[in-house]
Amino acid sequence: MESNSAWIIIHRMRIPFLVIIFTFSISILGMTLIPGVDDKGHIYYMNFFDAFYFVSYMATTIGFGEAPYTFTYPQRLWVSFCIYLTVIGWFYGIGNIIALIQDKKLARELAIARFRSKVRKLTEPFIIVLGYNNVTKEIIKRLSDEGIRTVVVDKDEMKIEEIELENFIPEVPAISADTTRPQTLKLAGIHQKNCKAVVVLFEDDIKNAKIALMCKLLNKKIDIIVKSTTKENTEHLRNIGIRHIEDPFKIISDRFYFAISAPYIWLLEMWIFGHILRIRKREFLPKGKYIICGAGRMGKALAHALERAKIEYVFIDIKSSDYKKRKQSAIYGDAEDIKILLKAGIKEASCIIAATKDDMINLTILSTAKKLNPAIYTIARENSLEDISVFKSARIDKIYILEQILAKYTYNFIAKPMANRFIRLIHQKDNWWAMNVVGKLSAQIGKNPDVFEITLNEENAYALCNELKNGTPITLDILRRSRKDYRKKNRIIFLMYHYEDEYKRTTSLMPSDSLSVEYGASLLVACDEEAKEDFLYIINNYYELHYALYGKEESVGIFKMLQKAL
Repeated sequence: MESNSAWIIIHRMRIPFLVIIFTFSISILGMTLIPGVDDKGHIYYMNFFDAFYFVSYMATTIGFGEAPYTFTYPQRLWVSFCIYLTVIGWFYGIGNIIALIQDKKLARELAIARFRSKVRKLTEPFIIVLGYNNVTKEIIKRLSDEGIRTVVVDKDEMKIEEIELENFIPEVPAISADTTRPQTLKLAGIHQKNCKAVVVLFEDDIKNAKIALMCKLLNKKIDIIVKSTTKENTEHLRNIGIRHIEDPFKIISDRFYFAISAPYIWLLEMWIFGHILRIRKREFLPKGKYIICGAGRMGKALAHALERAKIEYVFIDIKSSDYKKRKQSAIYGDAEDIKILLKAGIKEASCIIAATKDDMINLTILSTAKKLNPAIYTIARENSLEDISVFKSARIDKIYILEQILAKYTYNFIAKPMANRFIRLIHQKDNWWAMNVVGKLSAQIGKNPDVFEITLNEENAYALCNELKNGTPITLDILRRSRKDYRKKNRIIFLMYHYEDEYKRTTSLMPSDSLSVEYGASLLVACDEEAKEDFLYIINNYYELHYALYGKEESVGIFKMLQKAL
């Protein structure tokens, strides 16, 4: 998709240029051929430079006087003709220039040229985001906060204008283009070495699969994050080699299952996403009969979770479009709805789930259910981040916000790969293991520990990496020591250790303090603010690391300092 702005300008302005050249040429030629009289009364003929000079200011200003001498009547007669001739030429040219400035094709080509220039100037790693909506907007905001650059492509020009009004810092280059075309992906920089990933989260699974395949063929080294909501499409994506597939309904199904059968695994996962390390009373899901309203993808996903947990449930299949047509309004909860809920066993049920695509129907179902059974536990599907305030005011016990879940998972995969891996691994553990981890975190750090991840390289752990290169064994126990007293431990817990190269791969959940770290390894760390500060000082400062290793201050001379620096 090369920019053709120069060609468009030349193509559109060639006739106006020719008209101006023609009118100037005729005027100049006439001025050189018509004889004049100089200040001494001798006949003279204007040279081409004087004629060009006079015609130039005559055509644009119609003023400045006669030069180089007073004109004769034949010259004035020719000048009068030239005034009208050149003014017509200039008006025609100016009209075409104005039309060219307003030309959508030229504006489009100039926008492409500016976008290409911005993308090529990116020196940091960047992510291509295809499509701009509530989900990708949230992802871009989170990535911008982390200093990760993004490039956005969307077919809708209004959405691209919205990005410009958002004023993201750092700037987010954006262009309106067809995301299903290979030329668009190339324009967005998919071939550049610093392009690390492509995010494809459209509603259409087939469109997502098509774009994912193109991305895979254009650049096999980048990560591709794709949304897929059907089993068949997910299998197809795996067959073509897509590693990270986002299915919001599967995510919700897994969360729902763990919330029922292994609440402490659920708690650890939610803590990674910002939840405090405590299960509130209303977050414990009840046992007993469940009613699911809506047998779509969400309803079936939750039903699968209930089957895994061996919980009784019943479906009320409500299709929002048919329901609206039948009611002929947006007001529900009449006698017919009450009859349906009573037939489903609302009086005896312990929980009702409103899982339709329509937020107003979901709210109405739960409102009606509460009137029939005030003690019933309510769960709602909330489809858009824009309506979140309405759902919060409805006092629903648990809300699943599809867009928010998808945004957080995608952000974690890009910006926090260790946290993403941690969630996958704890799903393989049991509730007892997770309860012990939660207990250890709560006892040693508190109910709201900070969590971060770090890769042990020169950029993040300069002093530590130099000691490792020199063959000094360093264990996790050493990295937990206090800078004030090396015999004391900071409030820090290593949740996961991961090391991988071409010969070896090691992943350890809740690793032992005796584990020796290796250069290039990654750590997922839980701690408080003071412990994090100590940890970062120890791995980056020679003096602090020496004290943590040996329990005494290192006396370093100027020459030794220079030697270490080199």
